[in-house]
Amino acid sequence: MFADVKAFSGFAVDDLGRAREFYEGTLGLRTSEEHGLLTLHLAGDRPTLVYEKPDFVPATYTILNFPVEDVEAAVDELGARGVRFERYAGFEQDEKGIFHGPGPTIAWFTDPAGNVLAVLEQQ
Repeated sequence: MFADVKAFSGFAVDDLGRAREFYEGTLGLRTSEEHGLLTLHLAGDRPTLVYEKPDFVPATYTILNFPVEDVEAAVDELGARGVRFERYAGFEQDEKGIFHGPGPTIAWFTDPAGNVLAVLEQQ
């Protein structure tokens, strides 16, 4: 039924204006707004809908992963833009908040609404 339908993802935030500032200004993504909804135009033609929700609760899991060639360089650049990296119990992370495996090298951060995002190293 949906094999040939171009599906898209979406997630909620508590403040659409702050979300747009962050995703566009801090992360450098192209965005657009229509009918009170924000669209993130991700590489690979992957639009992602962002909407404001009155009873919003942040996602407790990673909602967006950004593959990068060098996680440490990405962490440094994002840190210079004011992004703080999260630390999680059970994961041995270095002083910058980077987890070096097993699995991909990854670092987690949040958007202004508290949703979890990550940069992870492409292999």
